[in-house]
Amino acid sequence: MSGAPSSRWWLVRHGPVPCPQGRIHGQLDVACDVSDHEDIRQLAGRLPTQATLVESGLIRCRQTSGALEAAGLALPPPRIEPDLMEQDFGRWQGRSWQELEAAKDPYLVDFWRDPAYGTPPDGESFAETCLRVRGAMERLSLALGERDILAVVHAGTIRAALALALGLEPAQALRFAVQPLSLTRVDRISAEWRVECVNVTAW
Repeated sequence: MSGAPSSRWWLVRHGPVPCPQGRIHGQLDVACDVSDHEDIRQLAGRLPTQATLVESGLIRCRQTSGALEAAGLALPPPRIEPDLMEQDFGRWQGRSWQELEAAKDPYLVDFWRDPAYGTPPDGESFAETCLRVRGAMERLSLALGERDILAVVHAGTIRAALALALGLEPAQALRFAVQPLSLTRVDRISAEWRVECVNVTAW
């Protein structure tokens, strides 16, 4: 496949969201912490210049892109793609798993029985997230053509991208660790996908 046209996806997870209570953020628009300038500087040094910038539309992604720019990475205005958002946890967003267990939430047992296909109330399953992300990545790869695409997104988005690239079932993709400010790279070469790196963090 060498020499074939490719879309190179540089998938960056946003900075950490301070939350000692361990709340479920999902698609809530919460801020992140971008004060670790050394980690951000190292991440900026791994990323391509003149990439197309894609964000999910949530403030934590915008903050992370802004921190990368402040570290010296030249970036264009972002293209907002809501289909690259984190999984929608519905009515569970803003609550912690401990709160849900203490309240004996009736949906919780079924969810933990099958976290990939279990659906939070008024939310979506991780399997549905995978389909949404797959559609967005395939569409953007075709629309943008042979170029670098820097996507500042979420852990669930990146796991879904790995499911697409590796042909994994959603439950298998949930096994990937995706740390804040980490880099994962997948390339679309012709109609096939290849993984270059996963969850690369600061040295």
